[in-house]
Amino acid sequence: MHCFVYASQRKPDTYLWLGRRDDFERLPESLALMLGDLRFVLEVELSGERKLPHEDAAQVIKHLDEQGWHLQLPPNETLATANHLVYNSAPLDPHDDRDH
Repeated sequence: MHCFVYASQRKPDTYLWLGRRDDFERLPESLALMLGDLRFVLEVELSGERKLPHEDAAQVIKHLDEQGWHLQLPPNETLATANHLVYNSAPLDPHDDRDH
C-alpha cells in the first residue's frame, strides 16, 4: 500500500499517515484541530511484513483501509480513540467529583 506521512507542527513526534496524498478531508475535525499544520515528510510503500520503528505495519494498513488515515503518537503518549472513527463518550473531567 502506498502511504503518505505528515508531521504535526503543533504536537512534536506526532505523525499522520494517509492512504492518499493531502487527503485531509477524511480527518475528524477535532483531530485536525489537535494536529494543527502538517508538513509532508515521507512517501512509502507499506506492506504487512515491513518493520516500522514505532508502529505495527499491519495496524497502520488496517486503519488506512478502513478510514483512510492513521495517527502515530510519540511512544510515551496514548490517545486511545485517535484511530477510531466513532467517539463513544466525552473524556472524563478530572475535576468533576460527582462520581466520587
